[in-house]
Amino acid sequence: MTENELSYKIIGSALEVHRNLGVGLLENAYEQALAYELKKSGFNVKQQLYLPLKYKEVNIENAYKIDLLVENKVVIEIKSTLDVHPIFHSQLLTYLKLTNLKLGLLINFNTPLIKDGIHRIVNNL
Repeated sequence: MTENELSYKIIGSALEVHRNLGVGLLENAYEQALAYELKKSGFNVKQQLYLPLKYKEVNIENAYKIDLLVENKVVIEIKSTLDVHPIFHSQLLTYLKLTNLKLGLLINFNTPLIKDGIHRIVNNL
């Protein structure tokens, strides 16, 4: 399955979570619910994945944390905020570059229409 096909399925699952939970919860609630929906659909999902970083000759353990990684192809960063700041986009792009992955989804569940809270971030896709 391609990254684009995966993102379509992920967005469908995010819609289901938003439809059932609404707005106003903590990020962890949305993360757990989305992971549940994706696993129920048969996807390999890793949660709260800490990854190392090599900086010059130093290995930094647990340098950054990915909220969800689906099928080892799509990084999902979950937010529950009033505003999506540009730094969130930069953060996700950095994660994509560090993992050499091509597609990330920034999903802010704290919005009346979930479609307004979904942002695709690409790294050489």
